[in-house]
Amino acid sequence: MKSALVKKLDIYPQPTMIRRPPTVVCYICGHEYGTKSISIHEPQCLKKWHNENNLLPKELRRPEPKKPEVRTITAKGFYDLDALNEAAWTSVQSQLVPCNIYGRTFLPERLIVHQRSCKPKAAK
Repeated sequence: MKSALVKKLDIYPQPTMIRRPPTVVCYICGHEYGTKSISIHEPQCLKKWHNENNLLPKELRRPEPKKPEVRTITAKGFYDLDALNEAAWTSVQSQLVPCNIYGRTFLPERLIVHQRSCKPKAAK
């Protein structure tokens, strides 16, 4: 004979695992996009990157990010999305600039904002 709790649990359906659609990390900004929309996003993101980079002081300007080459192909002939996303994330992280006082890394346009309030700790 089933207990009251087991009977109550039988009434409610068990939650099913919802699988997210595959996403690709943009090598420029680091955001995730669907496999179909990444090809639309990348040219627009690169154009935005150029506009923002040109507004930075010369010492903070960076070279254009290069799209990482990932040649890992699965047995079915598809790219390994995990390897592609890992390479894109590494590309994004390499664009960060460290604070000259504490060493924390920022995007160049955010480093300017950080430096306004960043002061070295006073010696005790």
